[in-house]
Amino acid sequence: MANNKSALKRIRQTKKRTERNRYFKTRVKTITKKIENAVAEGNYEEAFNAFKVANKKFQGYTNKGILKKNTAKRKISRLHHLVKSIEPSA
Repeated sequence: MANNKSALKRIRQTKKRTERNRYFKTRVKTITKKIENAVAEGNYEEAFNAFKVANKKFQGYTNKGILKKNTAKRKISRLHHLVKSIEPSA
């Protein structure tokens, strides 16, 4: 157990950050699954709308420092390819 004030503060900060990171990590997974399920069903409209939401959220998470820039770009790129794979031909 910590013996000084700075170590106790570090423990408190770690708990807060762990909760925050867990929350956002779950949000990223949920957003991704929503798109993947829509693609599996072949529902382009739902997948595209979910992708727009994902793009906005991931960019926001990048600005807040939750996701690194390249991580967000990589996830968005992979989801975009997934959505484009079921795009209806005109």
